[in-house]
Parts: sequence; structure tokens; C-alpha cells
Amino acid sequence: MHSRYCRTLADVTVGGRPVLIGLSVRQLFCDSPDCGRRTFAEQVEGLTVRYQRRSSLLQHLVEMAGVLLAGRSGARLLQILKVPLPRTSVLFHLMRLPLPSAAAPRVLGVDDFALYADVYGTLLVDADTRLPIELWAGRDAEQLSAWLRTHPGVEVVCRDGSLVYQQGITDGAPDAVQVSDRFHLWQGLSKRVGDVAAAHRDCLPSAVPEPEPAPPPSPAAPSDQADTPAGRHAKRLFEAVHALTDTGRSLNAAARELDWRTVRKYARAATGHECVRRTRPRRPASLDPYLDYLRQRWEEGEHTATVSHQEIVAEGYRGHYQRVKMAIAPLRRGLPIDTPRERPPSPRQVARWITTAPSRRSLHATEALRRLLEHCPELDRTHDLVRQFAAVLDARDAGGLAAWLEKLTASGLPALASLAKAVREDQAAVVQGITTPFNSGVNEGRITDLKLRKRLMAGRAGVPLLRHRVILMALLRRRHP
Repeated sequence: MHSRYCRTLADVTVGGRPVLIGLSVRQLFCDSPDCGRRTFAEQVEGLTVRYQRRSSLLQHLVEMAGVLLAGRSGARLLQILKVPLPRTSVLFHLMRLPLPSAAAPRVLGVDDFALYADVYGTLLVDADTRLPIELWAGRDAEQLSAWLRTHPGVEVVCRDGSLVYQQGITDGAPDAVQVSDRFHLWQGLSKRVGDVAAAHRDCLPSAVPEPEPAPPPSPAAPSDQADTPAGRHAKRLFEAVHALTDTGRSLNAAARELDWRTVRKYARAATGHECVRRTRPRRPASLDPYLDYLRQRWEEGEHTATVSHQEIVAEGYRGHYQRVKMAIAPLRRGLPIDTPRERPPSPRQVARWITTAPSRRSLHATEALRRLLEHCPELDRTHDLVRQFAAVLDARDAGGLAAWLEKLTASGLPALASLAKAVREDQAAVVQGITTPFNSGVNEGRITDLKLRKRLMAGRAGVPLLRHRVILMALLRRRHP
């Protein structure tokens, strides 16, 4: 023993009060002439760490606050726990934590994610342990191939349809089996179906049932639309524009006296009423199934909105009282209840109908899709091709894949033909994705968690800090589920 000295250690609070430990430790020396140490202090296991002025328990608390909450949020939590630290110190202790050694997994998952704008990153996941391994900025083939060369032993790689990752895996691990995930295959097909529906947008209104024909207006009675202020204004503008254009003046000359948009709109119209802004159809609401009941109760003499609301709540309605009050308001003025007029579906909605299994479609979607497919042969052909590919995925048999790709090419639809070309370029990995149980589900789950960590830090985290938090958070959850 050389001497003694006193160390002061901060410990976790007791009863909300800070705790300081005064610890007397021995300072030792070594007689061996070969020893480079002149003196050294002894450490108390479980209490002290070299060059550390906190106890091991308090240091672990600071580090876990950094892992779970990062800088500002971690500093706020420590402030509540009577351990005042600035956010930079919290991040400093977080970055000092060692990351686990990245051993080469048997099954590797590779996926990209958006850091910000058009800047992307790459995440590697061990598909067996379901833990993230590595994270870096960029998604080029050189980085992936270099990592695979330094970590040999990967047997299977699950990825999306990216040709960049395909090239990186081929260069870095040529013996590894590449698997193009079924989820990304179906996602790519759904996107192409949406493109086909957007290209045939004119057919989409046929999915809406034909409205009941309105009674023809009386020729003697003036039009209701013409008696409105908007109708009279449109009539005046129509007459003013045609007074200039009917004399042979050009639209540009008329636009010098009137607005250009006004001249162009009214000059092309046959009557002024064509330019009146029409009321958009009301969208269906949760109250619509109960409108007939409200109308019936009104005819029976129940004119109180509160009572009507209570009655339909007992039947299963979950909406607010104000909706019922507004619905029966026209009846008080002797007008009919406004019934909704269904809008045509969007291309995305049509794509969802087509890609959903028939057994899982709602009755409304089934009827609307039937009307649409009867009217549009291109969408009908697309629906048949989607069902055929769904049968291939369900059977997990890639024997019919080549014939299905030929049908895509011969379909006459550019979106589906481009999908067939992309699948042929990666056909070996697609076959593995269909026939083997490997998939990228673990990758997608980790990407979702990564985006949450990134957004909680308001996008200020650099790649090193993001890597530490993502990897250490996954290990922490594994130890403390």
C-alpha cells in the first residue's frame, strides 16, 4: 500500500434528496521493475469505476436515460430525479456506450429508409435474432458489398426489389441466396394496379349506381337555378362576354375589358347556367343508415331531435346529437332529408378493391367493383391477373410464374408490362421469395421503429447517434421486455 485518499461519488437520490458517498480507498504500488505503473487506486466492485465520479448505479441510470430519451428529454428526466445534467452530457455518455460486436448472421435482412428529403440510409437486421446489426447513410452497392466481405458467413439475404442491393450482395457474398420479399412483390403489383386505374379514370364513375331519374322540370316554370343570385350573376356575365365576342372580337381583345378566365369560361358555354358552380354531392356519413328511421318517426309525430337521437343510439348509432338535429332540420321547413350521392372511387380505392381477396371485400366494394369491371375490360383483365398472382403466392408454387409474366407482357397495359420486365430482371430472387419461408417482415418492423426514434429527436440526430439508439434500444427491449 502506498497511501490512502478520499473519493466523492454521486449516487441515486433517496427520498428526492441527492446522495454523496465519501469513500476512503487505498492507493497501491508495485515493486516489480517491469511494471509501468508507479501507483494505482483500488476499485470497489459494483460501486466505483475508474475516473468516474458517479456510482455504477447512477451511471447506468444516466446511460439508460440517453438510450431511451436521447438529449433534451433525457436531461429533463434526470432533472426530475435530482441529477442535473445538460443534454450534451447525456448524449456524451450515450455515445460512450460500446455497441455489440457485429457477428455475421445466417439470415440477413437489408432495407433502406429515408433520413430526410432525398437522402437515404441502409439498415441491416439479423433475421434469426430479430435485432439490428448495422446502420449507415446511403444505399449504394459498394458499402453493402464491403460489409459482406468483412463479415463472411451470410447464407440468405432478404431484400426488396432494389437492383442496387442485388448488385452489392452479388459482389460481397456471391454464394448467398437472395430472396425478394413477397410483401414488396405485392406492393409493386398494387402500385401498378393503381397506375392502370388512373389511366382509365374515365371508367371509374361506372362503379357508382345510376341515380333515380328526376322528374322533368315544367317548361312554364322558370328554372330554380336561374332565380338564385349566382344564376342571375352568371347570366349577366354570359351576356356581357357574348356581346363582345359575337361581334367578331377575339378573346384577347375581350379580356382587356373583362377578366381573362371569365371570358374564356363564358365564351365556351352555350348558356350562362352552365357556368354556375354546382353544389358538390354530400359524402356518405355514419347517420345514413338511420335516415329512413328518422323520416318514419317524423311522420309518426316525433319532432324532437333529442328523443330521436336516443332512439337510434339504442339501435347502434355512435354519432353526436348535432348530426341528428341537422339531419331533421329540412323536415321542419317541409323539405325532404338530404340523401347522400355517392362519389366515384379514386384510383387508389379501386386498386385496393382489386388487390383485396374477394372473401374480405365488403358488400359495397363487391358490388361497386362488379359494375366497374363490367364497364371497363382493361380493369377486368387486370383483376384476373392479380387473382392469378395471388393464387401463386397462396400455393407457394412458382411454377406458373413464367406463364403469368407472359400474360402481363401480352396484356396491352404498359404499367403491367413494366412490372413483368422488372420481375424478369430479378426472377431468381422472386422465385426464392415465393417458395421459401424467408421474408422481410423483421426489416419492416425495425424500419418503423427506426423512423419513430428519428422523429422523436425532431430530425436532428446524425447517423452515429441514430445507430447507437436503434441498436441499444433493441438490446434493452430484449433484456427488459
